[in-house]
Amino acid sequence: MTTQVSKALLVRLEALPGREDDVRDFLNQGLSIVEGEPKTVRWFGIQFGPSSFGIFDAFPDDDGRQAHLSGEVAKALGDNTGELFEEPMIEQLDVVAEKQPA
Repeated sequence: MTTQVSKALLVRLEALPGREDDVRDFLNQGLSIVEGEPKTVRWFGIQFGPSSFGIFDAFPDDDGRQAHLSGEVAKALGDNTGELFEEPMIEQLDVVAEKQPA
């Protein structure tokens, strides 16, 4: 059975000029990190436009979200701010409805 989610994060990343491929690589590496986070039950690396990227992830509760915000991906975001992308914009969201994976 798939875990229902109630909390989420939307992180927007604007790549520094010429660093777009590096941001894509960063997102792919992030996926391997969150695979070890049992309360990060949905995770997507996304691209909005040529240099605009993001992360959307969802959690069963606020404890899971807070654990993620203090975890390795958050540390990596801080370490790469100013190197790969501008200051990330992090939005904490409530999930109103979802279609669970099959």
